[in-house]
Amino acid sequence: MKQLPVIFCFFCLLSYSQEREKLVTVKKVLKLMGTRFELTVVAQNEEIGYINIQEAVAEIIRIEKMISSWDADSETSLINKNAGIKPVKVSSELYRLIERSKKISEITDGAFDISYASMDNIWKFDGTMDRLPIDSKIKTSISKIGHEKITLNKEAQTVYLEEEGMRIGFGAIGKGFAADKTKELLISKGVKAGLINASGDLTTWGTKATGEKWMIGIANPLSKNRVFSWLPIVESSVATSGNYEKYLIFNGEKYSHIIDPRTGYPTKGINSVSIFAKDAELCDALATAVFILGRDSGIHLINQIPGVEVVVVDGANKIHKSSGILFDNNQ
Repeated sequence: MKQLPVIFCFFCLLSYSQEREKLVTVKKVLKLMGTRFELTVVAQNEEIGYINIQEAVAEIIRIEKMISSWDADSETSLINKNAGIKPVKVSSELYRLIERSKKISEITDGAFDISYASMDNIWKFDGTMDRLPIDSKIKTSISKIGHEKITLNKEAQTVYLEEEGMRIGFGAIGKGFAADKTKELLISKGVKAGLINASGDLTTWGTKATGEKWMIGIANPLSKNRVFSWLPIVESSVATSGNYEKYLIFNGEKYSHIIDPRTGYPTKGINSVSIFAKDAELCDALATAVFILGRDSGIHLINQIPGVEVVVVDGANKIHKSSGILFDNNQ
């Protein structure tokens, strides 16, 4: 009788192993929300896996129709059209996203601000700029920016932009939001494991079909083929902001495409920021905020937020990290 628990455990392990052997990984890469999405699910077979991915794609398209400022019929466009005119009633889903965005603006001292979209397009990173914009134009450009000018009415569920010409945009949080919502949908459909990578905003759940943890690499911004370190991602998310794809160089000085909404000027001193947290939405927003705040202020902020960590690669390509990140910088 004493051997029964051992035998029972043996059959449990055998059953678990056989179940693992049946699982397959289905992956698809496509362009959604104007960027590269990589969708991976672990399923019982390929047919189910592809159905899951189709459901994920439909969810991302739904979210884009809600938050896109380019879609004239979206709720976001309706808010922007009525800036300085009247409050706009919106869905509870969008209302809560804007509410969370305002809270992130508060804790980052405005380094993250969805009203950045009010800024005139005076910085261009498509190779057409031949001179730096003058200070007066930059000051005028940012005059309508300010999360405190976004008025929310919880009871009426309305959003009001106080000044005419104000705009909101979700470029610094939208991909993370979409990743989280898609993950939530797939889990509700019974998908036990997967990975959603929205052009660097990544979230996971469960484990690989083999039972191994999902792993992500902290890349060297100056050499994309080199990885500083591999880190396991368990039921978690990561988002990375970098200046190595879009930037300007004038008189030997590099200007990042990430603009500080408080000053209207590009950020300096950082090559990349990777944020680790449970939700991709928070990772997405904080990656931008830390990039703007700078290495020391950014890491100090992250050390104050429970469950959030950061890895910063500075302008000299040296790696820095928050207190909860444990790996050797020399890897």
